[in-house]
Amino acid sequence: MTSLQLLAEPSSLCSSNFIHFNPLYKTLTKPTTKPYRKPSPIRSVLQYNRKPELAGETPRVVVITSGKGGVGKTTTTANVGLSLARLGFSVVAIDADVGLRNLDLLLGLENRVNYTVVEVLNGDCRLDQALVRDKRWSNFELLCISKPRSKLPLGFGGKALVWLVDALKDRQEGCPDFILIDCPAGIDAGFITAITPANEAVLVTTPDITALRDADRVTGLLECDGIRDIKMIVNRVRTDLIRGEDMMSVLDVQEMLGLSLLGVIPEDSEVIRSTNRGFPLVLNKPPTLAGLAFEQAAWRLVEQDSMKAVMVEEEPKKRGFFSFFGG
Repeated sequence: MTSLQLLAEPSSLCSSNFIHFNPLYKTLTKPTTKPYRKPSPIRSVLQYNRKPELAGETPRVVVITSGKGGVGKTTTTANVGLSLARLGFSVVAIDADVGLRNLDLLLGLENRVNYTVVEVLNGDCRLDQALVRDKRWSNFELLCISKPRSKLPLGFGGKALVWLVDALKDRQEGCPDFILIDCPAGIDAGFITAITPANEAVLVTTPDITALRDADRVTGLLECDGIRDIKMIVNRVRTDLIRGEDMMSVLDVQEMLGLSLLGVIPEDSEVIRSTNRGFPLVLNKPPTLAGLAFEQAAWRLVEQDSMKAVMVEEEPKKRGFFSFFGG
């Protein structure tokens, strides 16, 4: 069994600004030849020599889906959305999970959702009143389809969501750069509604058989709907299990699904803490490995880029005393 060494595209990173992680002080420092000094924390998580160039026509309508529940779609939407906002792009995140919405909880905006799309369609409020602007980053806005205990109109479906996206394009405040749609689990009517206005997709999966089977099925449905730009994020990767041949490597996942790799998110215990606090990982100081991975995935999403996974040989196992006797 082989493990992975993940490398970003050369065009994405600047060699002079390459960041090293110092485990002694848990901060990010730059390599230097000057006398050693205690490193100081930096405010920016990623040090690039330029701002990412937005590829494609705006708005970029991206649906974040998986098929299987619990693989990290909502976590990905929250962290990638805020990462895009921190890069200077205007973002509208739509929680398309009608009955079990959770995106507002992960963002810490649950107490500010007063109106939803249902009230907009009924004429009870304007669209700008239903949009919840994040106080931390004013260019990030949240829009919920409905409240958990409310009933949707019988006519709500893909056409209503297309109308909603068109209304966001024509609003007076200006067209957003990205519209991220948090897709519900499964492949029923909620899934069909969420993918209808999208022109590209981010498929979130974990390296286990059940998630991969559902991801393969969802990939076929997306292609049948006309969405050809599909990229993959592999979540909850553990290198120790990969070395022990207890988990598939990211390269194995990529070969099974045949999709471009947008990002690899390592297993991180900070995900639970950030979820309970309503504080996404990308805002943590000092940053975590998972938070850095989400920011790099957002950078690649802006430029419609992908990352490469290079396979390296597994480290040789230590041989014990009884190995001389064939044990």
